[in-house]
Amino acid sequence: MSRLVTVLNGPNLNLLGKRQPHIYGSETLADVEASCRALAGELGVEIRFHQSNREYEIIDWIHEARETAGGLVINPAAFTHTSVAILDALNTFEGPVIEVHISNVHKRESFRHHSYVSLRADGVIAGLGTQGYLLALRQVAQLIGEKA
Repeated sequence: MSRLVTVLNGPNLNLLGKRQPHIYGSETLADVEASCRALAGELGVEIRFHQSNREYEIIDWIHEARETAGGLVINPAAFTHTSVAILDALNTFEGPVIEVHISNVHKRESFRHHSYVSLRADGVIAGLGTQGYLLALRQVAQLIGEKA
């Protein structure tokens, strides 16, 4: 099994550190990527790290991951609550999928309480800030290591 983990980020996460820091913190997405890359090195996995505000790009990256990646970490952001298309794409991916949310979506508006992505995810991490990415990466690395 591939030791590549694809990390996908949905809409508005390019504004991390600038947008609503009282909810999302002050770290930027570049900070998150650097932390993930450092941990990936320790775990002996490679990562591909992407962000898009466009649903179709996220779907295309999931399709690409079907051929290249052993696991996925995804923070679908607002697409969590709206995208059956991302769910359908995730359902074609055979490796582990961990869903990440920086904020605790269950303490927020009621529309954020439903996740289409959770219907496919092997695990969900919410409300632990950007540390959730590192926990998710550790879990995916462990799961793909067990399958190797």
